[in-house]
Amino acid sequence: MSSIGIMSSIDISASGLSTMRKKMNTIASNIANVETTQTEEGGPYKRREYNFREGAAFPGEPFFSNNYFGLLMTTNANHMQDRFDRIPPDRDFLHGVEGNLAISEDEPIRVFDPGHPDADENGYVLMPNINVVEEMVDLIVASRAYEANLTVINAEKKMVKDALEI
Repeated sequence: MSSIGIMSSIDISASGLSTMRKKMNTIASNIANVETTQTEEGGPYKRREYNFREGAAFPGEPFFSNNYFGLLMTTNANHMQDRFDRIPPDRDFLHGVEGNLAISEDEPIRVFDPGHPDADENGYVLMPNINVVEEMVDLIVASRAYEANLTVINAEKKMVKDALEI
């Protein structure tokens, strides 16, 4: 029976920390540009989104034992192994998280402001389609996920330290 590397949870949480930091930076950029009407590309700022996807498998031992036909590994045969469903064959390694930056295709908002330097002949200005309240909620969620990943890393460090003191 193979075992899970002791540092795998740190690797996975580290990928989560990196991804959440990128998401928080993207949200901060959206909030900072909520009133940007002209960009280098022309037109108003377009909202950025940081979308998550499954990362590459970490090298090392498989998480699921091939000797047990894809069932979760256990340390004791009495741990109700028969209650787990079979795991697909492509799910035999631990995976982190990655992300990609996408630019929203939402239409800008037309705001009536005839005194604005970028107003058209009718007095309308094209503003970014960014809802600051939604951005703040997304920022809080990303911040909590960042904290959760950090808590996992700290718990793993404590377990390794305690194990070394035995």
